[in-house]
Amino acid sequence: MDNQRVFVWAALALLLWLNYTTWQNDYAPPKPVAAAAAPAAAAASVDKSSQALPELPSDTPPASPTTTTLPQATGTELPAAAAIIHVRTDVLDMDISTRGGDLVRADLLKYPKVKNQPNVPVRLFNTGSPGLFVARSGLRAADKRAEPTHQATFEAAQSEYQLAAGAKQLEVPLKWSDGQGLAVTKTYIFEPGTYRIGVRYDVSNDSATPWKAASYVQLVRHYEHVERSYFNVETYAYRGPAVFNGKAYHKLNAEDKEDSHFKGTFTGGWAAAMQHHFVAAAVPPRDQSYDYQLSVDAQNNFILSYRGPLIEVPAAGKHTFSETLFVGPKMQEQLKVTGPELERTADYGRLTIIAQPLFWLLEQVHKFVGNWGWAIIIVTFLIKLTFYKLTAASGRSMAKMRNLSPRIKAIQERYKDDREQLGRQMMELYKREKINPLAGCLPILIQIPFFLAFYWVLLESVEMRQAPFLGWITDLSSKDPFFILPLLMGGAMFAQFKLQPTPTTDPMQAKIFAFMPVIMASTMAWFPAGLVLYWLTNTLLSISQQYRINKLVAAESKKD
Repeated sequence: MDNQRVFVWAALALLLWLNYTTWQNDYAPPKPVAAAAAPAAAAASVDKSSQALPELPSDTPPASPTTTTLPQATGTELPAAAAIIHVRTDVLDMDISTRGGDLVRADLLKYPKVKNQPNVPVRLFNTGSPGLFVARSGLRAADKRAEPTHQATFEAAQSEYQLAAGAKQLEVPLKWSDGQGLAVTKTYIFEPGTYRIGVRYDVSNDSATPWKAASYVQLVRHYEHVERSYFNVETYAYRGPAVFNGKAYHKLNAEDKEDSHFKGTFTGGWAAAMQHHFVAAAVPPRDQSYDYQLSVDAQNNFILSYRGPLIEVPAAGKHTFSETLFVGPKMQEQLKVTGPELERTADYGRLTIIAQPLFWLLEQVHKFVGNWGWAIIIVTFLIKLTFYKLTAASGRSMAKMRNLSPRIKAIQERYKDDREQLGRQMMELYKREKINPLAGCLPILIQIPFFLAFYWVLLESVEMRQAPFLGWITDLSSKDPFFILPLLMGGAMFAQFKLQPTPTTDPMQAKIFAFMPVIMASTMAWFPAGLVLYWLTNTLLSISQQYRINKLVAAESKKD
């Protein structure tokens, strides 16, 4: 008994220490050295980036499908400023540089950075503070021929393009020519209501010789290590490069030695730069094999690239290359039609196989009720209903244990100095009353993956971002501003504790367990309101279920 008491106190002390250290990491004043170093790092990411071009494949197939290489990134000074083409649709506000036709700015018009401040939208592509993030693309030519890469200069007929109301698409053409009969028109294609962007290269070879070229895309982003924090759940979301190899999805750690030199060749894949709720992705044609690579330059920019096969454009011939980009929120319906399993960028981790059906259910309920908060409550109820019969065994076991608490306490007092006899008497009591103390464990273990999967659905789904519920809850993705939900959750957990059998005959341990709802409420106070609402709803449903079972078991015991 004394050993159990020590373990409980140690666990409580550890939980308090973790909360304290996390608070210090988040809210302690920053060290002067670190504060001074930050602007320098930001300046480095703005002033320098990789200008490396992808290597071309040889005319003969490589010996191994994974031996094809792209060059390691090298840091060089950015070129002189190029002319900018401004493009605006109903969902995107973008800048395209005439140098290479790079995407250098992307504002998401329907996603304010801060709720109720629509004039400051979320920005993905960017060349200034807080760090470099651009999409480069082009064609590499064989035999050292002239080529329209991201280092070439393009010409545009106008500097402003806007998607007209009612128009089905907007095309932004950029022209390049080698002056000897070879002409390339690089066209960006925008459509209303979507964050998918088509990229098309129309090649016209009016020269006297064939021209071979391969298309490529580079996603370049400044990378900073992020420390995880209990008080900022966004730090638990993945931020960095990822690839899909046609069969499996892989997140690549830019800080890992092996991942930072990743190379692979596969068909039906894609490359993406991910962050919480938003993603920039590049999807090549599905029927061709492409070479992928990740590298990190001296300025801590990661460069995620892919490059396709060489394709010959005959003399006096034409050919069209194409890519698809996605720049925006992780809206799974749009991601699905953009690339194979691109919806995996809504990263639910290892529980994706459970989380995706749960998100589908949540989305269907939202279509009916029109409010994400009520959708969370209804889906939590449906999950609880699904496992009702399974959890009934656990509830009945706890109810019977609660009724037997006085008899268990008497046996423990009588045989407190004889552990062998104590164990024998306890087993006889359980056998006589037809109780299995472990009967409630299996149902709980089966439910845990579903509840964790729903947790990640609520954390990762962009639909929760800045979504109102009711009253003071105006944003389900941020903490409750008045901490009302966490307080209600703490009260509900305490009520649930009172319905359960006394965990121990030691009064001090009972007090410690009774104090746990306070610790949980204090920790959950910093979590998004949507997650606290889910946990509160689940706890209230558990209380209702256990209360009913307690009544039924009490009635049965009176009959006996």
